[in-house]
Formats: sequence, structure tokens, C-alpha cells
Amino acid sequence: MSVIKKLAGETALYGVSSILGRVLNYALVPLHTAIFLPGELAVTVKLFAYVALLNVLYTYGMETAFFRFAAKNGGGGGKEARIHYDLALTSVVVSSLLLSGTLVLFSSDVAAWLDYPGKGLFVRWLAIIVAIDAVVAIPFARLRLEKKARQFATARVINIGLNVLLNVFFLYFCRNVYEGEFGVAWKPFVDAIYSPTLGVGYIFLANLIANAAFFPLLRKQFADFRFRFDWHLLRPMWAYGYPILIMGLAGTVNLMIDRAMLQEWLPTGFYPGRTSEEALGIYGNCYKLSIFMSLVIQAFRYAAEPFFFSRAEDKNAPATFANVMKWFVIACTVIWLGVSVNLDILKQVFLRREIYWEGLGVVPLLLLGNLFLGVYYNLSVWFKLSDKTGYGTLITATGAVVAVVGNGLLIPVMGYLGCAVTFALSCFVMMALCYGLGQQHYPVPYNLKSAAGYVGGAALLIGLANQLAFDNPFVASAFHLLLCGLFGVGIYLLERKKPGPLIRAD
Repeated sequence: MSVIKKLAGETALYGVSSILGRVLNYALVPLHTAIFLPGELAVTVKLFAYVALLNVLYTYGMETAFFRFAAKNGGGGGKEARIHYDLALTSVVVSSLLLSGTLVLFSSDVAAWLDYPGKGLFVRWLAIIVAIDAVVAIPFARLRLEKKARQFATARVINIGLNVLLNVFFLYFCRNVYEGEFGVAWKPFVDAIYSPTLGVGYIFLANLIANAAFFPLLRKQFADFRFRFDWHLLRPMWAYGYPILIMGLAGTVNLMIDRAMLQEWLPTGFYPGRTSEEALGIYGNCYKLSIFMSLVIQAFRYAAEPFFFSRAEDKNAPATFANVMKWFVIACTVIWLGVSVNLDILKQVFLRREIYWEGLGVVPLLLLGNLFLGVYYNLSVWFKLSDKTGYGTLITATGAVVAVVGNGLLIPVMGYLGCAVTFALSCFVMMALCYGLGQQHYPVPYNLKSAAGYVGGAALLIGLANQLAFDNPFVASAFHLLLCGLFGVGIYLLERKKPGPLIRAD
């Protein structure tokens, strides 16, 4: 069986949880944008941006460290791997309790510091959400190491499906019953559990309840866990994970700093008739359209990390990695083109109020930035396999500096478009640095002409679609589908006579 075919199969399984899960989760965007105005949703955009940062801090590289040390000691089923599993989970459980306990204790002060006084309850709920995310990260890593992709996908999909159902229950069913729109017989029950003053707080509450469901879903992985602390064994895991922590923090800053800075750095009156809080809500919800790229990248990362580690000693590994990269770029450019030229349809489906459409111009740039980021994740195999994770820290720190400086310079003059430009630029810088350093330490024969050609071709078609506007929506949709079809035909003609993407294992 070809190694890339196997990787593609595992990516597809992980993609079930990422793609189906994200699609279900994205079904909430029409619900949220139909009920709440951008100013009301701004608090969710900002607080969940900080949650992403805390998720990295809470796991501090132990997920990848567990992969590395378990792989060195016989893989997922061996005794040594179980010891490292216990060590990693013990460490994360203890640190999560300490960190979230502190956040709960000072929740009111934290909410005030974030310019949301009186929202301490939201901070307390988020502290618990982040702690659960961190604790279950290690059992999920174990499932990936043991190649139990179906169990992994099942737990993820149930979690996200439950989150969606709870959002619909609180924000649609309970809200309408409370207001007397339907279900009068349910009103006593709804009156007992629903309070309209909580508003967007139900988004956080639904997430909290859904996260709590992870524990019964992963009960087998927790059942054989034994609390273990062995400084002699844990210290090298921390040493390996520390650069990954710094790298993760810098990478998350790169991903999230725009939403943290936009509201504060946007000049008053920059968008006529819009407050800075409304601008944040518009940008944050348009940003979600880039999910179509990020979900593929996430699914790929879940499958690729254990795959790359398992192939590290193969003499054909560089050629395999290069082939993986080529088809990864092709897949991402197809998504970039498909989403960018069909925003006229997607906006009708997902962004239910026209006020949100004002920010659609950022979407192609955000998708391009995610494409660069996906290539960076693919390139980063060299420093993970060579245990030179310090280079990853340097690269992502550079990207974070570009993100902070770029947003500071561009937000005052370009608004949220400056956020999108900065994101694409910082991801490109990280990608270029990782490629340059990687070729010095772990040469891989990547096909740069192929990658540049596909990205350039998609960019030209996106530019053409933006230049040619049609009043008739059916004609516009037909033209956009034609562009996508031409790109697909181009891929077929270019790749049909070349060796297929399936490289035989030795």
C-alpha cells in the first residue's frame, strides 16, 4: 500500500471530524448573525481569540512531546509509551487545574481588564473550557498515535454536534418559547432555565457543556491512566516541548492578534456609522469564511504529524515529503479559488445580515494566508524530525513580530483589510524562512515551480472574477463555476502524464 495513499486515507478520517464538525459548527454562523448584531458578537470574537492563546499555554508542547518520546520507545502500544502518556497527562492535569483555578478566582478582574466589566461569568466558563481542552488533548494524541482515527473522529463530531444542538436549543428554541412565538406548553420549563439577559453567554455555555461530554467519550483512555510523576523522565519531555510552547504562542499571536488589536487600534469613525466594536464583529464573522481552508489544514496536520515521525528513517522520506507538499498545495489552491470566486453565494448562506457583507473583501487574503500557513506546517517537518525545534521558535516569533507591527501600522490606515494583509504577509514570511532554513538542515526536493504556478494561476482567476461583475446572479455563478472548472482541467492536463501521487513503500 502506498504511503501517501495511507496518509490520504487517515487525513480523510480526521477530516470527518474537522470537515463535518466544522460544517456543523459553521451552521451556527447564520443563527448567530441573524440574532445578534456585530457589536453584540464582538465579545465572543475577542474572548475566543484569547482562548486560542490559552490552549497553547495550557498544553505547552506536551502533545508533540508525547508523540516524539512514545515513537522513540516502541510506538503507541508499548510499555514505555504508556509511561510517557501517564507523565504527559499528569503534567497537563496539574497545570490546568492551577491555571484555570487562578482565572476563576480573578475572573471579574480579568473581564474588566479585557474591557468587558461585569462579564466575569464568561471568563469563568472559558477557564473551564480551556482546562478541558488541554486535558483531553493528550488522550486525543494517544488515539492518533495508536491509529484510532475513527474513534478520534467520532468523539470530535459528537462534541461539535452537541455544541450546535445546544446553541439551537438555547438561542432558537428557548428564546422563541420565552417570547411566546411557539411551544406555549414548554414555557414553564423554559422560564426555569432560560434568561434573555444572558444573550451571547449561551454561546459560551453550550461550548462548556459540549466539552464536558469529552470525558465519557474518552473514558477508555482515562480508565487506564495512572497519576505518575518522574522528574528524570519528565524533564526531557518538558525540554522538548518548551520550544514548541514558545512556537505555539508566537503562532497563535500571529493567528489571533488581529482580533485582539482591531477594536483598540481602529480610529474612531474610520467606518462611517460603525463603531470599532461593530467593525470587530463584522471582521470576526467574515473571518470564519476562511474556515474552508483551515479545516483541510487541520485535518492534514492530525494525520501528517505521526506519519512524518514514522517515516523519519526512510531513505525515500525527502521524496515522499516533496510529493505530499505538491498535492497539498494543489488541494489548497482549489479551495482558495473555489471560495474566493463564490463569495456572492456563500454570503447569502452564512452571513444573514447585510451589515456583515461589508467585510467580505478580507476573505481571499485570509484564505491565502491560511494557504501559506498550511505550507509552513508542511515544511516544519524538518525541525521536528531533527529535534531542532528552536528553529521553529525563531520562525514563529518572527511571524508574530510581523503580525504585531503590521497590524499596528495598517489597521489605522486600512481598517480590517490591514488585518488580512498583515496575516497573509506574516504567514508568507514564516513559510519562506522555514523553507530556507530547512533546505540547509534537512534538504527536501520541493517543486517550487509547480507550487508557484498553481498559486499564481488561482490568483489570476480570482483577480479576473473580481474585475468582471455581472448583474444577473445566475450568470455570475455560471462564470465563477466555469473558472473553477478551467482550473480543474488545467490541473488534470498538467499532472496526467506525470507520476501519480502514490509512492510505493519499500
